[in-house]
Amino acid sequence: MRIVSAEEMRAVDRATSERFGVPSLKLMENAGAAVADYVLSHHAAARRIVVFCGKGNNGGDGFVAARRLHEQGKKVQVILLADPGELKGDAAAMFGKLPAPAIAVHSREELKSERVRLSLQGDLYLDAVLGTGFKPPVSALYADAITIMNASLVPVIAVDIPSGADADVMGPQTGTIARAEAIVTFTAPRPAHVFSLLTAGTTFVAEIGSPEAAIVSALQLNVITARDVGPLIGPRPAESNKGSYGHVVVVGGSLGKAGSVAMAGMAALRAGAGLSTVATPRSVLGTVAGFHPELMTEPLPETGAGTISTSARERIEQLAESKNVIAIGPGISLDPQTAELVRSLVARLQIPMVVDADGLNAFDGRRQELNGKGRTIVITPHPGEMARLAGCTIADVQKDRLGVSRKFAREHELIVVLKGHRTLVVQPGGEAWVNTTGNPGMATGGTGDILTGMVAGMIAQHQEDALGAVLAAVHLHGLAGDVMRESVGEHSLVATDLLKGLPESFRRTRERAEERLVRW
Repeated sequence: MRIVSAEEMRAVDRATSERFGVPSLKLMENAGAAVADYVLSHHAAARRIVVFCGKGNNGGDGFVAARRLHEQGKKVQVILLADPGELKGDAAAMFGKLPAPAIAVHSREELKSERVRLSLQGDLYLDAVLGTGFKPPVSALYADAITIMNASLVPVIAVDIPSGADADVMGPQTGTIARAEAIVTFTAPRPAHVFSLLTAGTTFVAEIGSPEAAIVSALQLNVITARDVGPLIGPRPAESNKGSYGHVVVVGGSLGKAGSVAMAGMAALRAGAGLSTVATPRSVLGTVAGFHPELMTEPLPETGAGTISTSARERIEQLAESKNVIAIGPGISLDPQTAELVRSLVARLQIPMVVDADGLNAFDGRRQELNGKGRTIVITPHPGEMARLAGCTIADVQKDRLGVSRKFAREHELIVVLKGHRTLVVQPGGEAWVNTTGNPGMATGGTGDILTGMVAGMIAQHQEDALGAVLAAVHLHGLAGDVMRESVGEHSLVATDLLKGLPESFRRTRERAEERLVRW
């Protein structure tokens, strides 16, 4: 789903009305209706609802929601933080349709009055004070209203965006911002919806009438949703066999690091690949094979240190000839001879390839040798690995994750998956996708190996849509972590828990892909 700036969102609304003939009043009606529908489905028990409204179009959305909820038997009180005479255009028209009198508050003193205090008793608050067109700072009256919402124990639902938030910020917000148990926004998210952690709950995006052709953005930025992933994980044809879903070979492992490559190999199967072979040093093959009976294994020549030798190159190339995808790196070590092998394989092999972990570290100081021109290469670095590849510090990467990823993807003509909070997937052309699944419990050894295997497994099934396969793997991987957090918590979560969470991750994604509202 495309992400747009606040100014681009205004342009989308104008285009919807001027080019596609959808009246702006209709857009406002649909927006308010979406909020009311959300309340009725997710907060059905709420009987008394207080709607805080500003004087702009965000307030107009609130007026519609209030009317719709009143029509459904809810007791609704609108608090208008302005004089009704200040309302203009669509907001004024919707105010005139309110079925019950609003309380107009003109000053900070009036907001503290007994009349207003008594009206604030409710089961649910709707925050329709400031929308995405707002730029800080918040006026004193609005700030006081936000303080009242924040100090209350009543759940708050943000209409479009929490009041006080700057919609274009791609990081932490400052200033006075309303809390939100959930957000209902419209048409397309703005950067802050995705990057600013505006709610600990769910963000919903409602379609209100803007056609896809009207949603134009220069940001080259998208958020991965269940709707993007759903088509790739639908029901399989009855006439299927293991060969229908690809064969992955994972090259990695070394003495003391057999678990990494075993997890990657099993993750490829859990992601849906038909077959998975792990090619690993002969001395650790028994350990790898003992993890999962479903894995096939291939012994490789090794160095004296128990890592894969350069003499394994010919055998690996033979293996690759009959496989659909190769993943290189999990547990492969930093041995100089093994690093030389990695660079040789990346240079010579033409099948789709996923490179991770020490497979990436083999290019430290030699990043010019890592190039995906004319083929599919996906790299999955964490910030430390990205810093080594890009020749900068981890702080530099974290300060500009999007910029660093885009630069590397363009210069090296490959897909970058920069792991971390809000994992990024970036194409060589600069188009980027942001992942919203996952949690801090996944900051534990081995979760990256699971992702490597999943990416390879998804590509094996969808070689004609490598990017879509990567997006699906990243989304499902994070969601598996969220699923397992529900049962084991963040502190106790380990990498192999993700393998257990994947079936439910697939199920939830398929279910959410069919829902009327997009959410994350």
